Amino acid sequence: MIRPSTRTATSPETSLAVVTGASVGLGRALALEFSRRGVTVVGFGRNLADLETTASMAPGARIVPMQVDVGDADAVALAFQEIRETVGDPTILINNAAVHPRRDFLDETPHEFMACLAVNLGGTVNCSHAALKSMVRAGRGRIVNVGSFADLAPLPGAGAYSVSKGATRIFSRALVADLGDRFPDIVVTTWMPGILATRMGLPDGLDPAVAARWGVELALSNERELNGAVFDRDVQVLEPRSLKRRVVEKLLRRSAPQRRLDPPIHETPNDMAVQ
Repeated sequence: MIRPSTRTATSPETSLAVVTGASVGLGRALALEFSRRGVTVVGFGRNLADLETTASMAPGARIVPMQVDVGDADAVALAFQEIRETVGDPTILINNAAVHPRRDFLDETPHEFMACLAVNLGGTVNCSHAALKSMVRAGRGRIVNVGSFADLAPLPGAGAYSVSKGATRIFSRALVADLGDRFPDIVVTTWMPGILATRMGLPDGLDPAVAARWGVELALSNERELNGAVFDRDVQVLEPRSLKRRVVEKLLRRSAPQRRLDPPIHETPNDMAVQ
């Protein structure tokens, strides 16, 4: 049974979100969904033209495009410094940027393998470290790391991607371990959006605009109970429970609360469709 928890929402009007990989696909959909919800967004990406296209699709001027290679720690630090000086302190970070080279391990060099990790894992580390400077100062913030179950059953040719995504989930847990006691209002969550109809996904995958509604709803929800939580699409993945615990719950007719995301539904105009 899905049981909603007590909700604590971040105010869109006072929020500033940074979305990495905002040039196309899910990142673009997330940036547009934030803008529709009244949140100002800084979109990171390596292709400035695509970023500007994303910005042009948003209502008003709520998306600020910023050309940044998230795998470059120095570039990321400078970008966040510029954001603080020109836009404000980021309150939300969605680490979405990723590459999926699809190469057999014997057909790639160690350098190429590690280059994928530099973006997928390194970008998450770099952006989280930079964003936390102002979040720690404020005593609150929201980080959503876009993950995958690829590490549980890696597909052929997806070695580097699978390793990077598995490490991303561990990194989320490590952040909670380091920050949870001292900064309980800095909430870190891992979100698996599923297989999407994007360049990295499959043609018959889920519409990224649908997934983005879940991702933004999750990012705007900042209750402490979400710290360390993992979500698969729109449903929280509960931690494994011992047999004894499951028996007790059954006898007491209780079950662990499981959160389902329930974002507002709105139409996506044709000229705002996500590529």
